[in-house]
Amino acid sequence: MPAAAAPRRYARALFSLASDENRVAGVRDELRRLGAALEASSELREVLMQPLRPAAERRRVLEGIAERLGASPLLRRFYAYLIDQRRLVAFAVIEAEFARLADEAAGRAKARVRTAQPLTAAQHARLARALATRAGRAVELEIEVDPELVGGLVAQLGDTVYDGSLKTQLAQMRSALLGN
Repeated sequence: MPAAAAPRRYARALFSLASDENRVAGVRDELRRLGAALEASSELREVLMQPLRPAAERRRVLEGIAERLGASPLLRRFYAYLIDQRRLVAFAVIEAEFARLADEAAGRAKARVRTAQPLTAAQHARLARALATRAGRAVELEIEVDPELVGGLVAQLGDTVYDGSLKTQLAQMRSALLGN
């Protein structure tokens, strides 16, 4: 069984509970806030992610953070459960899977886009429309500028990659000219 399978099951279970309470967007925001807090503080990560620290101590620390972040009772119980099950170390996977499930339920998709240079607003809108047509639903773009592409862009929508980069086109032309 892949290592990420268990965290994905936790995310699906939390998504189901959040859906039952009609709080998917709120829970997603709460997960994002804790994820940002964990990313911002190496000390917090060290305390919470160390399996050798007593679970009670980690629960107390996480409860304090959850209180400061305004976490709902559902998320407080979920966080405590993650500590008890030694799954808090997989929080990033759980958060990402929950976000994916929330997007899917809302009819949205995410596309990761690498461009050689920043896109104008018109290019951004045109690309979002083109990818939405392919996906059959609204698409949110995550754009990263990568000058190594030389020109063009590479878009990943789900498992499909659309490579329109000049770097790839030049490599293909080189290969064709060399007869490979």
